[in-house]
Amino acid sequence: MTSRAVTCASVGNRMSEDDLRAVLRASVREFPDFPSPGICFRDITPVLKDPAAFSAAIDLFESFLRKTFPKIDLIAGLDSRGFLFGPALAQRFGIGFVLIRKKGKLPGPTESVSYSLEYGKAELEIQTDAVDPGQKVVIIDDLLATGGTMAAACELLTKRNADILISLVLIELTELKGAEKLRPHPVHALLQYD
Repeated sequence: MTSRAVTCASVGNRMSEDDLRAVLRASVREFPDFPSPGICFRDITPVLKDPAAFSAAIDLFESFLRKTFPKIDLIAGLDSRGFLFGPALAQRFGIGFVLIRKKGKLPGPTESVSYSLEYGKAELEIQTDAVDPGQKVVIIDDLLATGGTMAAACELLTKRNADILISLVLIELTELKGAEKLRPHPVHALLQYD
């Protein structure tokens, strides 16, 4: 992939996508053996703390979407870290942002979908008036691991007759093969780790 110059607003100059990705990667902390032995936890809180890193993430998401999709109607963020990146990205496009939340967190009429976790079951929901049939939607979250939550979000938006363009994530843990669970919906990750 060719490196393109993108503005990193908080840095105030033009940076290549490779440089933006390097800023982002440098801000992700690793915590070995957390939350259990053998797990390497990727902590994004430094990305949120550093305006240059957060701006790099939004710049990279925006650049990818502008090159890939001529029309986007909505950004849908997953509870809860999708709520951190989604509104900033939606603002860049001048479009709306909608919430996909854990069951029982949204007022008014909702539609929900149940999905399995390694330790039980969970439910996601969306307000019934959040997405109109045929609207072109981008889903966003911080991390794609096994893909269960993102797959449930895709199922939920499909039930609402949305046109799911892509799922965006800051980090994809590739060895867990979550992207395979989302097919036929594509995934774009800014950073990938084994």
